[in-house]
Order: sequence, then structure tokens, then C-alpha cells
Amino acid sequence: MATIKIKQIGSPIRRPESQRKILIGLGLNKMHKVVEREDTPEVRGAIRKLPHMVQIVED
Repeated sequence: MATIKIKQIGSPIRRPESQRKILIGLGLNKMHKVVEREDTPEVRGAIRKLPHMVQIVED
């Protein structure tokens, strides 16, 4: 299955608890960390909820 690279660009400080949980669910917890996940509708939905905190990294 295809994969997608996600980079954290925003801090979870002073953000709602739900947004922090979404970041942890994606495997992100530190600024500028990059993780690789399967490209599923669930992952895409999580990214859409945090457009100000994550970005998709192009190779």
C-alpha cells in the first residue's frame, strides 16, 4: 500500500486536548519530526483536522 510522510510544523502547546491526541495518534510529539504512515482515509482525515500543525512532505 502507498505511504505518506507527515511532518509536524506546529506546537501542541495551548491547543485543545483533542488536537494533541490526534498528533499522538499520528505518531508525532516533537517539532519537525517526520513519520511515514500508510495512505488511508483515516490518516488523511487526521491531517485535515490539523492543517496548521502538520504538512505532507514530498520526496
